[in-house]
Amino acid sequence: MREPQPIIDPLTPAALFLVVTIDEGGEAVARDLLADLPGLRRSVGFRLPGSGLACITSIGSAAWDRLFAGPKPAQLHEFPGYVGEQHQAPVTPGDLLFHIRAEVQDACFELAMKLAERLAGAGTIVDQTVGFRYFEQRDLLGFVDGTENPEGQLAVTAALVGDEDPEFAGGSYVMVQKYLHDMASWKALSTTEQERVIGRTKLDDFELSEDDQPADSHVAVNDQDVSGNIVRANMPFGSVRDGEYGTYYIAYADDPAVPEAMLTRMFLGSDEAAYDRILDFSTAITGTSFFAPHAAFFDNLPDAPAPAVAVAAPESNGAGSPDGSLGIGTLRNR
Repeated sequence: MREPQPIIDPLTPAALFLVVTIDEGGEAVARDLLADLPGLRRSVGFRLPGSGLACITSIGSAAWDRLFAGPKPAQLHEFPGYVGEQHQAPVTPGDLLFHIRAEVQDACFELAMKLAERLAGAGTIVDQTVGFRYFEQRDLLGFVDGTENPEGQLAVTAALVGDEDPEFAGGSYVMVQKYLHDMASWKALSTTEQERVIGRTKLDDFELSEDDQPADSHVAVNDQDVSGNIVRANMPFGSVRDGEYGTYYIAYADDPAVPEAMLTRMFLGSDEAAYDRILDFSTAITGTSFFAPHAAFFDNLPDAPAPAVAVAAPESNGAGSPDGSLGIGTLRNR
């Protein structure tokens, strides 16, 4: 397997997520940026020793077709979106995803500025989210997030494409969503009620027993023994001024069907639960899918697609259509 991007590395205290759309005609600039990304990251990181600066770069399905000729990751497609009876997960635009992370936020911000400078006039940043560590990796609802992430070889198997798609082995399918939390409603619940929504104890982060675990709890609905394993790199984000408090959900998987199965159970329900109860307090406002290629991909990008060949219009004799008829319904050629 080729060397992956740093997908399964431990979470850092700081992160910055950029979702970008490529403007019409901006493909060449985007390709140049992708080719220069390893050097840009090294240049910024070298000036900030100990920052652990990393950038996981992912490409959307439509953008892949615009940027590259040749094969494409076998399961790469647009985020499907979900509309349930109670809640929905929208589809939002995105051609490139830059998941920048480091021990300090200034390193993330500096690299993000360089990316924006390079994309000026060729790409549009449609979402920027600053993530941060909150206490011992808790979300803003107050619960530890990511406890059931696989570890070791299981994480490698869960997150990275293998021999099933050898051209793209070492890559990973990526799904991102932003969730905004209704903190007033959440805080109106008792701790015991909150624990039943999540399915874990709040203070010490133990999973509730089978007898105490509601079928619609977040833990029960997202049981990885049912849906499969993914590697999550979720981060809290928020704005005190705007009263926005949320979780940036980011899932890495060897097959997008795994996180999609989880979202199907969350939003559309199952035989056990109508939907994930956490959705009564957390609203999805974005949804986009990508593929993160192996690390060496950026050192030798695939060729660009051949330019479209313009088809010349048939010559006209000025009578309204190439053959001289008026071209109106059944009058034509009579």
